Amino acid sequence: MGINYFLILALLLFSIGVAGVLLRRNAIIVFMCIELMLNSVNLVFVSFSSYLGNSIGQIFVFFIMTVAAAEAAVGLAIIIALFRNKETINIDEINILKW
Repeated sequence: MGINYFLILALLLFSIGVAGVLLRRNAIIVFMCIELMLNSVNLVFVSFSSYLGNSIGQIFVFFIMTVAAAEAAVGLAIIIALFRNKETINIDEINILKW
């Protein structure tokens, strides 16, 4: 199986993630779409790492997954705190930073 298939899959996943971030207004769905975009980038790194025969891409993926796990924990904590204060997770209705 060639690298082209993996790159096309990563492009499709990244496109779905971008469309979800731009079109959806639910904070949890936007958060999941951001994670989907990170995973598509991880797929590209692993694909090129396997294609080129070195492990540098896999090392990058390890660090990206570590940062994504920390980002998921902090992001979900922020979403829960916003839901407790505003009782909604709709991005259009959350205006905490406005005066």
